[in-house]
Amino acid sequence: MYHIGDKIVYPTHGAGIIEAIEEKEVLGKRESYYIMRIPSSDMTVMIPMQACDSIGVRCVMKKEEAAKVLEAFKNAPLPEDLNWNRRHRENLQKIKSGDIYKVMQVVKDLMYRDRSKGLSTSERKMLNNSRQILVSELVLSSLANQEEIESIMADTVDGLV
Repeated sequence: MYHIGDKIVYPTHGAGIIEAIEEKEVLGKRESYYIMRIPSSDMTVMIPMQACDSIGVRCVMKKEEAAKVLEAFKNAPLPEDLNWNRRHRENLQKIKSGDIYKVMQVVKDLMYRDRSKGLSTSERKMLNNSRQILVSELVLSSLANQEEIESIMADTVDGLV
């Protein structure tokens, strides 16, 4: 159970702060919801309290773990060159997993591919979404601000191209 003010991660949307807990009636059923604001995108998300475990909601990582994720970004190897369909499917699975290290790998792979070969519209959308998920959690972990994190990631990928 989370409380107002807790920093949590919704795997497919990113990290945010619980601003309220409200009861709502949806489709004739009354449920309690966490109202989470995602500062990086200024988006508000309603999360059914009973579904938190099944959708993979978790607490934002600590600053020390965030530093390890950013270091892993710098050192993560680039994957083999898969066909578009298989790569897209695997990247979607990684994002939905909620595992920040898998999301980090998707971001690095797509950033590299964007700089070296370009991305399709679908992959560009996936890059923007996965980058928002990654950066929002790193920022809320108090590691650094958004501009600093994005600069580190860009410099890392630029060094590979």
